[in-house]
Amino acid sequence: MPNNDHERGVAELCINTIRMLSIDAVEKAKSGHPGLPMGDSALAYILWTRVLRHNPKNPRWPNRDRFVLSAGHGSILLYSLLYLTGYDLSLDEIKQFRQWGSKTPGHPEYAPDIGIETTTGPLGQGFANGVGMAMAESYLAQIFNKPGFPIIDYNIYAMVSDGDLMEGISSEAGSIAGHLGLGKLVYIYLDNHITIDGPTEISFTEDIAKRFESYKWHVQRVDGYDLPEIERSINKAREEKERPSLIIARTHIGYGSPNKQDTSGIHGAPLGEEEVRLTKERLGWPIESKFHLPDEALMIFRKAIDRGRELEEEWQRMFDVYIERYPELAAKWKLTHEKKWPEGWKGSLPVFKDLKTSLATRVASSKVLNAIVPKLDMLLGGSADLSQSTGTLLEEFGNFQVKDCGRNIHFGVREHAMGGIMNGMALSGAIVPYGSTFLIFSDYMKPSIRLAAMMKQHVIYIFTHDSIGMGEDGPTHQPIEQLAGLRAIPGLTVIRPADAAETVVAWEVALDHREGPVSLILGRQGLPVIDRSRFSSAKDLARGGYVLAESQTGKLDLILLATGAEVHLVLGAHEELSGEGIGVRVVNMPSWDLFERQSARYKDDVLPPSVEARLSVEAASPIGWHRYIGMKGDIICMRDFGASAPYKVLFERFGFTVDEVVKRAKALIYRVS
Repeated sequence: MPNNDHERGVAELCINTIRMLSIDAVEKAKSGHPGLPMGDSALAYILWTRVLRHNPKNPRWPNRDRFVLSAGHGSILLYSLLYLTGYDLSLDEIKQFRQWGSKTPGHPEYAPDIGIETTTGPLGQGFANGVGMAMAESYLAQIFNKPGFPIIDYNIYAMVSDGDLMEGISSEAGSIAGHLGLGKLVYIYLDNHITIDGPTEISFTEDIAKRFESYKWHVQRVDGYDLPEIERSINKAREEKERPSLIIARTHIGYGSPNKQDTSGIHGAPLGEEEVRLTKERLGWPIESKFHLPDEALMIFRKAIDRGRELEEEWQRMFDVYIERYPELAAKWKLTHEKKWPEGWKGSLPVFKDLKTSLATRVASSKVLNAIVPKLDMLLGGSADLSQSTGTLLEEFGNFQVKDCGRNIHFGVREHAMGGIMNGMALSGAIVPYGSTFLIFSDYMKPSIRLAAMMKQHVIYIFTHDSIGMGEDGPTHQPIEQLAGLRAIPGLTVIRPADAAETVVAWEVALDHREGPVSLILGRQGLPVIDRSRFSSAKDLARGGYVLAESQTGKLDLILLATGAEVHLVLGAHEELSGEGIGVRVVNMPSWDLFERQSARYKDDVLPPSVEARLSVEAASPIGWHRYIGMKGDIICMRDFGASAPYKVLFERFGFTVDEVVKRAKALIYRVS
């Protein structure tokens, strides 16, 4: 803490170094958000030089503190801090801010090797990610820590803005964080009273302190420029072990700008050449210099390198003793951090062969999950208050709590937060989280799903009640466009199995696929197990699309394509059409994403280009199907929002019957020929 004029002067020099580096980068890029780094550099300076336990030369050190810039529009603040403290981010990269191919894009993008812990920018996402990070820390600590060996013991710090706190996801995530008592969570609210459209008072006048106190958070208020007070407040927050902490720091957007400080005009635009000159003059900075780095300031920041090395070496000495004393846990640690599952876990997978029993894929999924979780410590999750309906309740495990490493996470009716929290948990690099809700409510999670795909995080979504088969709850709960929306997300693997046996394989794929999120689309209604002695193996689901039933006539007049429950309809139609001498192939397409990863030759073998009569059947939006049926094909699909009635009535009324498939198939063959 600065306690004399010289120390205060050095601290101010360091703070202005952050400000000016940020200003110059934004000015060179001719775009960006200079207001936040100018206003909040004092907070960042204290946090990054006096509090944060991190090693710039090993950004993946497992026991590092995590820093999240939830207000991701201020990304140049983070980049400046990373460069100044010695991460593998050069000054040239700062100068290439927001340019093609740089490591310094407009909003932070997950890059663990240079210290960027998560992708932020959509406001509120970082807030929820931090909650997930704290939950992961708690779970891992309970698994691995032993008396005298705090192998996992880190804090999660975040800087959040008024925009973060206005977004609904922060309310959901803040509520569950307080409920769980996540004491490792320390958030700094950048209370600058300005939004893009003007003063916060035009739309945001709630009492933030009381709001978070009602969530059971520990709340403090500080002057965002009183360095001793900032440090004391952060240390006090670290000492609070039973509640997450919010530090409300009163700051001024665009601090130091003579004409733009405390205005919305400095939020998201460069200052301009003249205002930069006036700002540098006001703060005592060399006016003509750009990207000026005072040696004394750089020396202070670079102390993080030696300090970080010492912290990690101290931890490593402890871990070396831990390995000798707890070899089984050490082996589990190694396996976990190599992102490998224990050998033999697939031997626990159930086998579904009873052809006389109807079983919904959501029920089959529940049986799979409960069979494998005893073998997979790092697989945990829950639902948005729907575990009984989605089949995600783990029968032999308790509830997740900060002091009880149960495996059932009760997210509550908080789909927004569930998505962001799951990302934060996955970012631990150890845990594979799953979360469940009805498919219709996946819309609440889209921003988080999109970011999981961007970051290539191993997250598993279990979306049940997958079509008008939802039945009596009606169109408000019957997903129509959701499948198309999920399939449109790059990097998200969507799988809709047709029966219980395929559900087992879908889980195998979901757990083995480490390069991105996976969404399992499961049904409510009972379905027979497909007779694999007559039809192709369920293992073929791993290829995304496969020939389930071949033509029985020696010719190929028509291809029927389907997913999920509708596969059973086309199998029935296949039987009728074959009996009439029509050559029909049934292609099951449980995952377009997996199918697209196959070779061109394989895809042409499954869907021969010469066969233009193709009919797809899916109780959802038709969007996307023309990729596989071509311009001459036909689709039996949903073009409305559904209705309230028993599901069998709905399938009949909306044309999902064997008779309708047969009729449309014949008409298509006639039309194409």
